[in-house]
Amino acid sequence: MSTIAQAVSCVDGYDPDALRVDKAVEAIRACLAPVAGSERVPVREALGRVLAQEIVPSINVPGHDNSAMDGFAVRFADLKNETELKQIGSALAGKPFAQAVNAGECVRVMTGAVMPKGADTVVVQEVCKAAVDNAGTRISIPPGQRVGQNVRAAGEDLKAGVPVLEPGRLLSAADIGLIASLGQGEVEVRRRLRVAFFSTGDELVSVGSELKEGQIYDSNRYTLHGMLRRLGVEIIDMGVVRDDPALLEAAFRKAAAEADAIITTGGVSVGEADFVKQLMAKLGEVLFWKIAMRPGRPMAFGKVGKAYLFGLPGNPVAVMVTFYQFVRDALLFLGGRKPEEIPMLSAISAQPIRKVPGRTEYQRGIVYREGDVWKVRTTGQQGSGVLRSMSEANCFIVVEHARGSVQAGEAVQVQLFEGLM
Repeated sequence: MSTIAQAVSCVDGYDPDALRVDKAVEAIRACLAPVAGSERVPVREALGRVLAQEIVPSINVPGHDNSAMDGFAVRFADLKNETELKQIGSALAGKPFAQAVNAGECVRVMTGAVMPKGADTVVVQEVCKAAVDNAGTRISIPPGQRVGQNVRAAGEDLKAGVPVLEPGRLLSAADIGLIASLGQGEVEVRRRLRVAFFSTGDELVSVGSELKEGQIYDSNRYTLHGMLRRLGVEIIDMGVVRDDPALLEAAFRKAAAEADAIITTGGVSVGEADFVKQLMAKLGEVLFWKIAMRPGRPMAFGKVGKAYLFGLPGNPVAVMVTFYQFVRDALLFLGGRKPEEIPMLSAISAQPIRKVPGRTEYQRGIVYREGDVWKVRTTGQQGSGVLRSMSEANCFIVVEHARGSVQAGEAVQVQLFEGLM
């Protein structure tokens, strides 16, 4: 028994002829291992990359107790009811006050200024009153102050020796700033995953060519390119490959030699060219599934050489649905990123939705607000070839495997496109 087959056979409820969506996700994950390799990049170029090292501060941030407000640094022990203190100087951000604050004294401080020695509390300038006489400037402090107020302690943000970021994290703008606050100019990140993809079919024509009778433009490569760009992978677009065994074999071999993962569209359905399936099986270890979902029932998964293969259906909507439900998560995992499920939210269905139990359906929907209630409606015609339904939608309406038809007013689960596409 092959390695892929062994791994998926251990999944409870595995049935290649009627595979539930959750079991397909589990089966794919059981076979994956993140690719090796990392590189050091300038911090400014690390946005959207996957962290490959643990970030452990070597310094405290902030490195000293400092004022969180413009005001006066005082000794809390000096404060009674109405207290008058002598101002002995000023401290600015980056320009500390050198002397210690003794009993009856205070120092004017600006936001970010190092707290003078001896002071432990900052009183905001708006509540203080200043008076100048021959003895200098005296500051009147009102009652009601709290010890330690308006002071940011050293290490309050980051403490030296305490890890703050773990490997597998997708670096955000805040993470970039955090790393820079530690004085690090470079960071170790995972190398970019290399993904090759191509469409199969004699009827497909690339954009820019003239259509002949029976031909259609290949939109799948454009949606795939867009979806892959959002994942930050290295993209290898191999174009359209005709239904010719020699051409297909060459394409598979080239993709396997250059990429970590291969995505194909078309050629995995019942009734389609048998040699596509035969070639996949000949060149690698590939399983063919009928997934209990709509759209996107036929799917292939396996390996060609060292590259993981995802054979998706040919219909445009089915390509996008299967990519987001199976391929996206797999590619993120292969690239070393920690798993993150696509969030599911609840909304009220504004209309009936027909469905039979025994499969998971991904209707294209529009979430909108009506008063204090979030509702969702479909985009209309839901055929797997109606790409307009994806363009007009802002979510998937996910109707669960065991659920039947939905009545208007019932709650349904939705996956929002925002942040996903």
